[in-house]
Amino acid sequence: MDTSKVAAIIPAAGSGIRMGLSAPKQFFELGGVPILIHTLRVFQQAEAIGHILVVVPAANCALVEELVQRNDLTKVYRVVAGGKERQDSVRAGLEALPEEVELVLVHDGVRPFVPMSVVENCLLEAEKSGAAVAAIPVKDTLKAVSGQKEIEKTINRTDIWQAQTPQAATKALLNKAYALAAEKKDFIATDEAGLLELLGCPVRVVEGSEKNIKITKPEDLILARAIFMETRPDDKSSKKSGRYRSGYGYDAHRLVPGRPLVLGGEKIPHERGLQGHSDADVLIHALCDAMLGAAGAGDIGEHFPDTDQKFKDISSVKILKRVAALVSDKGYTLANADVTVVAQKPKLAPYFAAMKKNLAAACAVEPGAINLKASTTEEMGFEGRGEGMSAHAVVLLIKK
Repeated sequence: MDTSKVAAIIPAAGSGIRMGLSAPKQFFELGGVPILIHTLRVFQQAEAIGHILVVVPAANCALVEELVQRNDLTKVYRVVAGGKERQDSVRAGLEALPEEVELVLVHDGVRPFVPMSVVENCLLEAEKSGAAVAAIPVKDTLKAVSGQKEIEKTINRTDIWQAQTPQAATKALLNKAYALAAEKKDFIATDEAGLLELLGCPVRVVEGSEKNIKITKPEDLILARAIFMETRPDDKSSKKSGRYRSGYGYDAHRLVPGRPLVLGGEKIPHERGLQGHSDADVLIHALCDAMLGAAGAGDIGEHFPDTDQKFKDISSVKILKRVAALVSDKGYTLANADVTVVAQKPKLAPYFAAMKKNLAAACAVEPGAINLKASTTEEMGFEGRGEGMSAHAVVLLIKK
């Protein structure tokens, strides 16, 4: 198809409330560049796409226009103000498209790691069958839960897929779907496929990507930084020489009575503590796994197995010192670490300064190289119910 007839709408009009940031999430920077610009660069490089239309909060239109110009995003046709709902924003984008456009692809502005192959496959399928959506098969067991948070039934996941973007369709189909939704007034769809279903239009699924994450919560930024370090295009020489190595770590432990709560090497007053073979310091364990992963040295269970009695109730600070020494033996040192603890309670911020000193001393770095954050899950999941805590860590190692 002629590229002048193909357009991408990038809705990025969210407020970022769930992120707890002072500015909308699409402007949070990865490697010094706003997430939205990373996303737009993908579509700038897509050969099949002739026009890009960006939808942002009205107050940010001038800023985005400046960013577009500064980053030489020549395919951006217009920047328009979005609405209250995603549905309103995409419709505003549709109305602003050039008249000659026949095929439209919609992609979330906060999905910066979409592979080009997924973009191309969506467009090809939509051109052939009228509409297509990127999606991945669900891997976790799904439960239907009542308002009282009781499991009602287990859902067969065999034919269940998790929708992503991009989602592509002919402009004619999208216009019909949005017109029908407007007639119903109270109908709100969370994506374009939902609107096309309302229209009764078949939508084909193309394989998405696990890396095509949507950055909506603080913990998503941890994974985003890890993916960015693996995929960023501006550091090929560093990756080739092995000067920098990045790693991601995750750990979770159950909260039980009769155990002290230890995080970051600090004992924290709480009615329950974390269960484990060592002191179960979930923060340090995630950090250790991230460092070991970056060094290509396995994981914490390999080096400190819970079947070995010499590690029974060991301080995790001692484990971290050994991990830092192992990393040093491989010729690397910690450049920086970003760790997020996910727990409903207690409040952890008052202990962060002491934790950073403990971690920095164990790793032989300055405290400024360590960043700590805490997040709740709004009472969702095992952390939100107070059953346990988890931690995510992203690290960058640098060759000594």
